[in-house]
Amino acid sequence: MNPIRIIIEREYLTRVKKKSFIVMTILAPLLIVAAYSLIIYLMVSDATASKKNITVWDESGLFYKAFSDNDQYTFAYIEPRDLDAAKEIFQQSNSHSLLYIPKTQSVIPETANIFSKSQTGMSMKSYIKNVMQKEIERIKLKSSGVDDETLTSIKSGNVVVNAIRLTEDGKKEERSYPEIRMILSMVFGFLVYFVIFIFGAQVMNGVMQEKTNRVVEVMVSTVKPVQLMAGKIIGIALVGLTQFVLWIVFTLIIMGVSSVFLSGFLQGADVSQIAASQPAMGVNIDALTTDMSQAQGENIQYIMESVLSVNYGTMLFAFFIFFIFGYLLYASLFAAVGAIVDNESDTQQFVLPITVPMIIALVTAFRVPDNPDGAMAVALSMIPFTSPITMMARLPFGVPWWQLLTSIVLLVATVWLITWFSAKIYRTGILMYGKKASLKELWKWVR
Repeated sequence: MNPIRIIIEREYLTRVKKKSFIVMTILAPLLIVAAYSLIIYLMVSDATASKKNITVWDESGLFYKAFSDNDQYTFAYIEPRDLDAAKEIFQQSNSHSLLYIPKTQSVIPETANIFSKSQTGMSMKSYIKNVMQKEIERIKLKSSGVDDETLTSIKSGNVVVNAIRLTEDGKKEERSYPEIRMILSMVFGFLVYFVIFIFGAQVMNGVMQEKTNRVVEVMVSTVKPVQLMAGKIIGIALVGLTQFVLWIVFTLIIMGVSSVFLSGFLQGADVSQIAASQPAMGVNIDALTTDMSQAQGENIQYIMESVLSVNYGTMLFAFFIFFIFGYLLYASLFAAVGAIVDNESDTQQFVLPITVPMIIALVTAFRVPDNPDGAMAVALSMIPFTSPITMMARLPFGVPWWQLLTSIVLLVATVWLITWFSAKIYRTGILMYGKKASLKELWKWVR
């Protein structure tokens, strides 16, 4: 039987039968779905929580009755003689917070203070800020001669901006959906980084353990070191693919089951409450609620069109190619590092130069959606050490076929070169003990 095949089977079956593999394969999807469900539960629970009573002292007199009761807050107005008296009233009440709007030298105050018996949440702060901003705008427009009826009539509705991509000849139009493409870009970019780094590190640890335990001395007496390295790399790659496929299958099954329970829970929740309970970060709550409500109706079609607009066949094919060759590239380097060192403390000086390109690619991948055809994105998608991550981040936005083909060719050629380079180091380093290899010695091994 082919020695490489024997080593592949040994690496694969040994790792797949481990309890840690079985536990993580089942536990990871459960944790993902549990985290997803917990976020939704906390959002709804927070939205449907008991109302918070807020005591308001508007010293300026301009925001009287601007704050009206809603599903989240109840407002009670007071008129004390000074701030100390307002605080005393607040302390004796069951209110959660005291909102104080001071009188300032300017005509319209733009500052407010919230005194609370506990920490003030971002949602409360954002809500008060938005109400004040809207009231200040109304006062300024009214002082300019615009009455309330006119102000209501000129309010804009929901603005829809369609992104349309033209072909090079300008004759064909193609509707673009940047939102779903941005999500896919970040997911695929991080996924390639995660898989390559995790399973590449497993190759290094496996080689290092066999070298430390002297098991490799027995193995190289029957197989060539290059065959041993190749079998180990391919075997661990198959383990990674197996676990990855099982993660997807289990996650889809668990999400399907959990969605049945979540749908019943969400039916009793008001979308406006959920929107109002979240920190708006300067976004108008009314506009956010309107957008969410429309997403339940007419925008569902937009969401479905955006999901179906992506060429998933090309994405999956490219993911398979860049995962396989990206893994082979870094696994070969990790295997060489494992053959050089005797313990984990010595790996840092060799691992850092290997991981730096991956970290650069991951960080820049989050900027790719802003300019997928920019010089930085194109250059990093061509460099073999960064292309597996950056090219996957660019693909959802459309990549010219010649760029994709060039990137694959360069990656394959680099894999062949690095594998040859690593095999030279592996062949010599795997049998050396108790001596740290210098760069000068490594060069001798390669020669």
